[in-house]
Amino acid sequence: MPVVVSDPLWMVAIALGSILWAEVIRDAYHALAHVWTPVYRLHAWHHKVFRPDLSVVSPEIYRKAHWYNDVPEALVMLTLGLLPISLLLIWQAPLSWLGASGIGLVYTLSFLGAAVARGLGLPQADEKTDLTHRPGPFLEPPAAWRVNRTYHWRHHFDNQKAYYSGTFTFVDKLLGTALSLKGKTIAVTGASGTFGQALLQQLQRQEAKVIALTSRPLSPEAPPAIPTYHWQIGQESALGELLETVDILVINHGINVHAQTSPEAIQQAYEVNTFSGWRLLELFLATVRTNAQIATKEVWVNTSEAEVGPALSPLYELSKRAMGDLITLRRLDAPCVIRKLILGPFKSNLNPIGVMSADWVAKQVIKAAQRDTRNIIVTINPLTYLTFPVKEFVVSLYFRLCAFIKL
Repeated sequence: MPVVVSDPLWMVAIALGSILWAEVIRDAYHALAHVWTPVYRLHAWHHKVFRPDLSVVSPEIYRKAHWYNDVPEALVMLTLGLLPISLLLIWQAPLSWLGASGIGLVYTLSFLGAAVARGLGLPQADEKTDLTHRPGPFLEPPAAWRVNRTYHWRHHFDNQKAYYSGTFTFVDKLLGTALSLKGKTIAVTGASGTFGQALLQQLQRQEAKVIALTSRPLSPEAPPAIPTYHWQIGQESALGELLETVDILVINHGINVHAQTSPEAIQQAYEVNTFSGWRLLELFLATVRTNAQIATKEVWVNTSEAEVGPALSPLYELSKRAMGDLITLRRLDAPCVIRKLILGPFKSNLNPIGVMSADWVAKQVIKAAQRDTRNIIVTINPLTYLTFPVKEFVVSLYFRLCAFIKL
């Protein structure tokens, strides 16, 4: 069937594509500025402007930064933004398509105009156009798909070699720079387990400062020279002082009572898999107070594939699903990012018949986190990649509706 060139859907697609292209150019230029010295000499002015509270060091430096960084960036966007139009002209595309592709240029001109206005020091230009650099308390954690103030703050004061995106975060996700683990203090519960040890090793390779939290001695295969804190289920509050110093808490401990269904097994499964993790979560969230903590602190919770699929252990499934739903509920108003780890059957003491290796699973978890994936799925079961997002969306929507109508 021939394509109808006047179809409005094609024009909308081309227009959106031209905007996407402009953003890719912008973010690529930004990333280039941090690896190529000639461009960084210009970009460095941008990093001289702000204090950690995003107040401006000097109005003069602020204006110069736009002439040296923002205006050249917009001019590069404008120049390379002509490429799609040139290709359409060579292809002899209809005028409607050419007009739609020009939307990206209009989008880019708005950035150029705003940069010039800020460089000239025009009244309120910064307040109305420089939205990711406005001072004041952060009202939300880093967003997943758009660059809010909290997200961009990390580029200035967490790691300048990450968080390059300017409006949408897809370039950072593609590059694996949407989360920097370098220098972060990361505490992992269940550190004596197979996955806990594998995760500690992978985090160390990312130059993170790791802490092992365990109720048992670490095995000889554990990474050397790791600070280790011993704690017991029901004594989570004893970790309160330590958690004040932690950037990322990985709640990874658990127990599998297999086919047991006794009252004691029920209590044990829920106490370890649900309520202990929940107490640690709330203890950690209470440490999130400042802008810097809102921007950099996170919780990763291993709820497992049992959230949506059978694990041949009824109490393991029930207790993990309960924890998963509690996490979904808590995400609605959590002061920092909370990630879920939905992991399939890897070989461990909890699951001796697991198929995947814990080391491989840990590598995939790290890669997904660096792409800022909020629900990290690592499994051999393709159905999980379909069923979990649907389940998470429906449950989250239900919780949001309940909060909205204040039942």
